Amino acid sequence: MLRAAGLDGIPHGFLGRRGGVSEGEMWGLNVGYGSGDDPGAIAENRRRAIEAVSPGYELVTVHQIHSAVAVQADRAWPQEERPHADALVTDRPGLLLGVLTADCTPVLLADLDAGVIGAAHAGWRGAVAGVTDATIEAMERLGATREHIHAAVGPSLGPASFEVGDDLRDQFLAEDEANARFFTAKAGQKAHFDLPSYVRHRLLSAGVAEVETLHVDTYADPEHFYSYRRSTHLGEPSYGRQISLVGLPAIG
Repeated sequence: MLRAAGLDGIPHGFLGRRGGVSEGEMWGLNVGYGSGDDPGAIAENRRRAIEAVSPGYELVTVHQIHSAVAVQADRAWPQEERPHADALVTDRPGLLLGVLTADCTPVLLADLDAGVIGAAHAGWRGAVAGVTDATIEAMERLGATREHIHAAVGPSLGPASFEVGDDLRDQFLAEDEANARFFTAKAGQKAHFDLPSYVRHRLLSAGVAEVETLHVDTYADPEHFYSYRRSTHLGEPSYGRQISLVGLPAIG
């Protein structure tokens, strides 16, 4: 489990695939019910993830749709009642906010002075649409101040592994021509996109206090992380999902 120095004192962690009970191509700590894995194994993996970060807390997740929608969580929703969104915030101790990824960028945020936390799933679609901005705004509605928010950008598809077409690049240039700096290309080859750096840029542009980027490429590390793109390239029928978690410290 990876942690961010800027979130020290806050229960959190970016978990990979080690330490779980799933078997086969999705061996390890697969927490994605949509993966087709054994539901019993997934439930046990989720239990282990909670225990690793903050025992006794309740896990809260959303039905992720690659959007810029952020919701407020005041309880742990049943699986079938999860709202369609890609970020969630809370001011309630005892809850662990979780986002699932398999190449997209997980972002954990906290304003410990205000007692407000957030978690965002930032794929390229959600990132350019402003999912991190929506998360910050939702945290502010609970009393956070963006100048006091510390954010951590976790493991995701790295620029060396993220080859993209002109259509994706054009969407980012339409948002801001300065986004060209997040793309690199050699003559005669497709461009590569630096998603973690773009997400960091959006967070800093929004005015948060600090952004820590872990710079871990999920595609390049099959022993520790699931990767949708890697599984696709290998012709595997499905892929696992890892989880990133953040909660508020217990009161008292």
